[in-house]
Amino acid sequence: MSAPVTIEVATAATPELVAAFEQLIPQLSKSSPGPSLPELAEMIESPATDVLLALDSETDAVLGSLVLVVFRIPTAVRAWIEDVVVDGAARGRGVGEALNQFALELARAKGAKTVDLTSRPSREAANRLYQRLGFVARETNVYRFDL
Repeated sequence: MSAPVTIEVATAATPELVAAFEQLIPQLSKSSPGPSLPELAEMIESPATDVLLALDSETDAVLGSLVLVVFRIPTAVRAWIEDVVVDGAARGRGVGEALNQFALELARAKGAKTVDLTSRPSREAANRLYQRLGFVARETNVYRFDL
């Protein structure tokens, strides 16, 4: 049986954490590199973002990550989950569920009224997980403008 997973909020950007993201991010997006040390530091230091790490409880190896963004808009405090990724070797261990549950509790503690996320239809396992956790698909159009 695999070791339990621990979820932590990253508190410092380190070369080891940059290396972990260099392994994780290509598993999420083939077109995006992992964040540099300054970019990772910017995310970790921002009051609007929490970089969550799933760690192997025995080895402290990074098994996955999630970024939670919490922000105030005129109608409420809202939260958004971005860039959820679990290392291929750690899938099936409940890492994604643990990351999302932690993120939901953290968003609740920060006063968020809702938590949104998007997931490509091709990420079938992720979509099943989100539905199992209680996320509901919204009838909306998501638009993007590339700058």
